[in-house]
Amino acid sequence: MARVPQIEIGLEPAADTASRVEASLELDFEFDQAAGCTVLAASRQQAPLQVVRAFALEDGAALAHLHNVSGGLLGGDGLELRTHVGAGASAQLTTTGATRIYRARELAADAVQSNHISVGENALLEYVPDPIIPFAGARFRQQTTIQLASGAGLFWWEILAPGREARGELFAYDRMELRMDIWTPERLIAAERIRLEPRVHAVSSLARLGDYRYWATFYICRVGADRKVWAAAEQRLREVAASVSPDGETRWGVSTLATDGLVVRCLAREGRWVLAGLREIWTAAKSLLYGREAIPPRKVN
Repeated sequence: MARVPQIEIGLEPAADTASRVEASLELDFEFDQAAGCTVLAASRQQAPLQVVRAFALEDGAALAHLHNVSGGLLGGDGLELRTHVGAGASAQLTTTGATRIYRARELAADAVQSNHISVGENALLEYVPDPIIPFAGARFRQQTTIQLASGAGLFWWEILAPGREARGELFAYDRMELRMDIWTPERLIAAERIRLEPRVHAVSSLARLGDYRYWATFYICRVGADRKVWAAAEQRLREVAASVSPDGETRWGVSTLATDGLVVRCLAREGRWVLAGLREIWTAAKSLLYGREAIPPRKVN
């Protein structure tokens, strides 16, 4: 098995620590043989991160809503999510609303989110959250490490908004940094490194977002699937992506990974086209890889 390096993003030293929040949430999903469905077998939570319960979906998966009861992240906050999906289990995670990254005080460290995910043999994890919305002056760093076992599947998307559009805060944040590594038992199959600093480098550059405002990435994986499956999926998802929005509103790209998956990327002028497109692509990919329908999560407050 390939060795997975331990990557941690630590909190930077800062003078302003009085209001710092450090929270953690650990979730363990298991397949219940007697019930014939996945259950949330254990959860360990430290406020303000919280999961109230898991809901059963029609296909036997378990749906959990991730709550941040503080409403968002402030400078210096450190949040950690650890999730394990046991062998043969199927879990879906979503948020109860957009992830808001508030303005950081001058002496505060960045807000930091660390995600450590493992998906067991022949298990499936679907992570379908609402967008990340950075407020003016926000600084945010996220590190996600995902380990996929033999036969494991993954649907994982993330959406980055330009800010509070209704307030005219377009790219007024200081820094957004998103990192992701996806491992199979054999190798690293994806390494994502995104860093946007509008005050330093113009986001409107053709090398960044150009004329678009929203950015999204969607990783679709199933360890052990034949290369022919991925070639067919790439072609099919390109067709789906081309049909989900009016010309010029979005730009979609679909590319196979070195093995065991593909990545979908999106640039959009308006947020409504991003989520709609991701759901259409998710539906098509779930049917291709699993012969089942994607079940959009019901939102709760």
